[in-house]
Amino acid sequence: MSSEHDTSPVLVWFRRDLRLADHPALRAACETGRPVIPVFILDQQAEALGAAPKWRLGQGIDALARALAARGSRLILRRGPARAALEQLVAETGARAVYWSRAYDPEAIARDRAVKQALRGHGLQAHSFPGHLLFEPWTVKTGQGTPYKVFTPMWRALAGRDPGAPMAPPARLTAPADWPASDRLEDWRLGRAMHRGAEIVARHVAPGESAAQDRLAEFIETRVAGYDRARDFPARAGTSGLSDYLALGEISPRQCWAAAIRVEEEGATGAASFRRELVWREFAYHLMFHTPHILQQNWRPEWRGFPWRSDPDAPELRAWKRGRTGVAMVDAAMRELHVTGRMHNRGRMIVASYLTKNLLTDWRIGQDWFAQHLVDWDPACNALGWQWVAGCGPDAAPYFRIFNPDAQAGKFDPDGAYRRRWLAEGQAEPGADALAFFAAIPRRWGLSPDDPWPAPVCPPKRGRDRALAAYQTWRETKSD
Repeated sequence: MSSEHDTSPVLVWFRRDLRLADHPALRAACETGRPVIPVFILDQQAEALGAAPKWRLGQGIDALARALAARGSRLILRRGPARAALEQLVAETGARAVYWSRAYDPEAIARDRAVKQALRGHGLQAHSFPGHLLFEPWTVKTGQGTPYKVFTPMWRALAGRDPGAPMAPPARLTAPADWPASDRLEDWRLGRAMHRGAEIVARHVAPGESAAQDRLAEFIETRVAGYDRARDFPARAGTSGLSDYLALGEISPRQCWAAAIRVEEEGATGAASFRRELVWREFAYHLMFHTPHILQQNWRPEWRGFPWRSDPDAPELRAWKRGRTGVAMVDAAMRELHVTGRMHNRGRMIVASYLTKNLLTDWRIGQDWFAQHLVDWDPACNALGWQWVAGCGPDAAPYFRIFNPDAQAGKFDPDGAYRRRWLAEGQAEPGADALAFFAAIPRRWGLSPDDPWPAPVCPPKRGRDRALAAYQTWRETKSD
């Protein structure tokens, strides 16, 4: 049993919460007055990450370690199953408590329950805290007491709800008398699967809590007022650029919410649209928590028999992955992904619609490709985004909504600036970003900026007609 005179350390187990401010678990540990030992464990879940998100995780861990060192603390790194690593640290340090921030995907929930049960079975304190969401999923319900399955009513319910004020970072982290041994981050080689692409993507990434705060401040000061109008135009700097920071918890959604509320009260009309996107993220996580099959199965049960194409070697799929479909808006977005590790949200909808509708390819193939290449990969948002576009997810729009990439280009890239930025073929003097694509991709693809522009593997109109015919056949078969 602990007491007010207990001087045993508290382990703070960091996961997707790589920050010091607005961190309830860390704050609670510091408020005990006992030594605090920050820990990151490279367990099975982290090992299973795709190439880009694992590389970006390494960047975030390094930034957190440096932030802790600046406060006279350390980040202890261990590799292996979380339960075994924590039990070993408890044995080495004499810690009597372990605190962490909650996760909401089914695999993490199962892991955390097992860890909590084991630690408490040893007579230790084991506490989980909020911190990754604005509101815990079990606290948001419809008037009928059920979770929301449609976004707009959820937004209306939460738009005026106060998630609480963000917490300041702890003033002091008491160090233990003796630090346990730590792995070396470089020995983990978290970026090895990125190969030569890491050097290219690194130019577009500024990891860490300090960079996240700077990005938020710059967005709030210069761009949030026009966010509702500019966010759909991929050639403009109209978005917040906070997605990877939110994915790794280098900034909290509550910090973003508070900043938006402040300027919204001052008359920045776009701030409400920014808060709406934060609630969209919330919607994704609440769906994942309440209906975890969204991660791997068609969310709508009636879609579970739809005959998606799933040939991993299909030429059309290969062209999509390599940004060589011959449809300029699709290819530009796919190349942005290879060069920056991100993709503008408008681009994500266009490439997802083209894959799942025009090419009739299983959305899970696209989901997996994004999970390999996005530095802002997020399990809930990735799954919801793909299912929303594919038509099998929680969306009120009809299944036959199909984005025409050429029409999308005319509306959201009217002067072609986005396409010129990312597509080298056919340009006399392509820019640095367009050329960077060829430096980032695997050499075995054999692509060159001097290649001729490909003919469309599936022209948008033909793809739309094919998709509508497939949907009609499927619906008729279901009704027989």
